[in-house]
Amino acid sequence: MERWLALELASTIRHDGDGGVTDDLATTQGTTRWIQAQADHLAEAVLVGEIAVDDGLRIEIVELRRAVRALFARAVSPASPSPADARRLMPADQALAHLNSVAARETVIPQLDWPRQGTPPVARLLPAESDPHTRLMAALARAAIEFLSGPQREQLRACTAPRCVRYFVKSHGRQEWCKPSCGNRARAARHYQRQRLAASDRSTSS
Repeated sequence: MERWLALELASTIRHDGDGGVTDDLATTQGTTRWIQAQADHLAEAVLVGEIAVDDGLRIEIVELRRAVRALFARAVSPASPSPADARRLMPADQALAHLNSVAARETVIPQLDWPRQGTPPVARLLPAESDPHTRLMAALARAAIEFLSGPQREQLRACTAPRCVRYFVKSHGRQEWCKPSCGNRARAARHYQRQRLAASDRSTSS
């Protein structure tokens, strides 16, 4: 399955496998691990090894995640957003302004290369004077803008399995859940609910 940096950021809030929700960005250590895991995504814009995560940077990433998740909620509407933050979503206009302001912290200049044979690729020139924290935040914001302006936005869904709080990109027409284990849990919950209704009907009719 294709991975998108914006989706990876949103998914730092996830089901913990034990009935609760965990936050991968709750500590500086967790945030460092997450950034290091995104090295391939960030390679063009950020040298991950240059980033020393302090609590200020962690809070900035968490706030950007709030904006991204609010815009994900807008994207899946009128379906319900992730239950993790459905009652405390950042207003969509505030989320949009925040995302754009973070992306604007660093100027990116597109440069076209065109070899004699092959497709002309586009490179991005970044200002040499920007610091690693600025580069990271701007890269995360740009990734969210690219995601939300691309075709995958139309396939974005909030997983409806019990206790799941993930967003996912629907990869085929019948996909209802983010992963097979969520599908198993949802089917088990439906089966249990049908059994309860049947038992209630039998009790009422007896």
